[in-house]
Amino acid sequence: MTNKALFNWSSGKDSALALYKTLQNPEYQISCLLTSVNKQFQRVSMHGIRVSLLEQQAKSIGLPLEIMEIPEMPTMEVYEEVMTQTLNKLKLEGVTHSIFGDIFLEDLRKYREEKLDSIGFEAVFPLWKTPTIDLIQEFISLGFKTIVVCVNERFLDKSFVGRVIDQQFIDDLPEGVDVCGENGEFHTFTFDGPIFSKAVQFEIGEVVYRKYERPKQDDASATACDTSATDAFDYGFWYCDLIDAASQKVDSVH
Repeated sequence: MTNKALFNWSSGKDSALALYKTLQNPEYQISCLLTSVNKQFQRVSMHGIRVSLLEQQAKSIGLPLEIMEIPEMPTMEVYEEVMTQTLNKLKLEGVTHSIFGDIFLEDLRKYREEKLDSIGFEAVFPLWKTPTIDLIQEFISLGFKTIVVCVNERFLDKSFVGRVIDQQFIDDLPEGVDVCGENGEFHTFTFDGPIFSKAVQFEIGEVVYRKYERPKQDDASATACDTSATDAFDYGFWYCDLIDAASQKVDSVH
């Protein structure tokens, strides 16, 4: 029996590898790619990728894109309300499974499983507990190409953002930084590989620094972002803006 599933698409490398493996699994039929987007800035949450590039990815992959708009720094209540509405809509379309690219964060997996179970969905984790060094080597050997679009300055400096992940990048990572960035050290944008019919066209824009405002004390525990660490807001992020080259070409014609 084939299960109809949605795929939680972040636009990055772990999603790309998990999707690659899922597409080879006859147990699942992918109904759509589901991505949360910052409603205010129209960019992929945390990754900072423009929606037009996200749409390019989905078109090249050949799967429908379902965008879930989320306010910036939403409370858990708001985040879960938007998620529940989206999942209930997809449930009416026959979707029963929700697939993630998570690797080893136990608390996150437990949270996802419990929330999905309450709605009547089953969570699936194709990469779960695979050593991250094996995953990144498999990712590269398959021909995937991904660029680092965001780094947490707590773990990495500005020089790592805007780099394509290759063996040199892996060798340059400081000790203690996960090679897949599974602890939030960095985020990526995957632009080519075996799941794409053609490479996503983009140009590298400016590198910007952003530090998020600490929530009011009363709201800190309610935010949907992970603020459990006491120093969660002591560090900022470096973002590499990617510009949609395909859209630029269209604009230049007109």
